[in-house]
Amino acid sequence: MNDDETTAREDLFGYAVPGDPPAGHSSHGRLEYLLRKGVFAVTAELNPPDSADPYEVFERAAVLAEVCDAINATDASGANVHMSSVGICALLTRADLAPVMQVSCRDRNRIAIQGDVLAAAAMGVCNMLCLTGDGVGVGDQPEAKPVFDFDCMSLLETIRRMRDEQQFLSGRAITEPPRVFLGAAANPFVPPLDFRPHRLAKKIAAGAQFVQTNYCFDMSQFERYMARVRDLGLHEKCFILAGVGPLASARSGRWMRNNIPGIHIPDEVIDRLERADDPRREGRDICVETIQRMREIEGVHGVHIMAYRQEEMVADIVEASGVLQERENSEVGIAGLRRQQARRRDRMLKKIQEGRGDRPGSA
Repeated sequence: MNDDETTAREDLFGYAVPGDPPAGHSSHGRLEYLLRKGVFAVTAELNPPDSADPYEVFERAAVLAEVCDAINATDASGANVHMSSVGICALLTRADLAPVMQVSCRDRNRIAIQGDVLAAAAMGVCNMLCLTGDGVGVGDQPEAKPVFDFDCMSLLETIRRMRDEQQFLSGRAITEPPRVFLGAAANPFVPPLDFRPHRLAKKIAAGAQFVQTNYCFDMSQFERYMARVRDLGLHEKCFILAGVGPLASARSGRWMRNNIPGIHIPDEVIDRLERADDPRREGRDICVETIQRMREIEGVHGVHIMAYRQEEMVADIVEASGVLQERENSEVGIAGLRRQQARRRDRMLKKIQEGRGDRPGSA
């Protein structure tokens, strides 16, 4: 590719999509770049709308854009229908934001998934998170037919083959491979606990380059998990982003503990929320303290913030944690990154304003 072609691609996507990524990188994406620079990264989930209105996505993304290095687009999480992950990613790349496209194995077969991977990469998606997916029985349409042609391991292996060997599973050649940074989920809190680091090792062997964990409220167990991860040398083979999030109340904490498999919330966390005069504020403070503790654990490379229907809290949590201030004081060659993030937020707000103004019936 010549310089003129590269410039044209950068104008379209914000970075050059086709062609080889930088040395040692699988993608051209910001998330991989920052992690490989040693930056403590921040990702967050965007809760998908039950709507065909793109501006609902832009509004939710705008509150994340200034403080997050990548934004996860969930794929019918909980087996409930929302705007699709690939659709949200298309909107986010249009706004020069870095999405993490979640890919669940529940709803599509291998033919559809391989096609989605190529389409997403063509739109500028640089990060993909491979998930087996919740069973249809937990959602609000339990009569749906599950597919599960892949599980997370075989999905990782498939996309890695498409990227590195430029082949579909059939063996047919891919002319331009998807240049993507591959991720997986990890849950340190599902018994048997001793097996969890070995499960992570299998995902890394299948192709995972980064992992985002489930909510981490039990810091003692998470630190034991990370000690074993370090013993196995896994923290040197993939980037680990610990899952955190604010609890709104003791009641919501109990509900999550009792109804969502794999989430363990210690009694002391519930008790602290119970005693608080302002439980929502207390939940925010607990999340901030958790991020600060995560920052001190060897092998934790960032955090993944899950604030269900509370995106507006994410910026406050990240700012209060001090992570971005530490980044500004670091010497990793990314001066001005916060300014870039602010400009992306401003572009999002402008896009929202323009879009709302163009609507029928608007003033």
